[in-house]
Amino acid sequence: MIRAVSFATFASILTLALAGCGDGERVREKSIEVQENTPLDQAKKLLEGYAKGQALGSETTSFAYLVTEIRKEDSGRADILEQGFAELQKPKANVAAKAKELLGKIAPQAYPKG
Repeated sequence: MIRAVSFATFASILTLALAGCGDGERVREKSIEVQENTPLDQAKKLLEGYAKGQALGSETTSFAYLVTEIRKEDSGRADILEQGFAELQKPKANVAAKAKELLGKIAPQAYPKG
């Protein structure tokens, strides 16, 4: 009796598992475009956080790297960010106001690429 119940349970589970597999027609491929997160984008994200009141943290150690990478594409914006990041790290700096100012200076319409 127990053997018959165990077999019936196993058969039921196996039937449900196989029925759930389907014939694969419901599977659809979808292409997802991944946007590159450039160093300038990373710097902007950091500045946006600071402009909203986020405090400086350990990410400040990446400022020099970001400036170096941005300099490869746009030396003007790299100079602005280098100076701005240094000012952000000064004691008693108004981080939110300075971050907003920097965002304005590096905005594409405010500063031509060069």
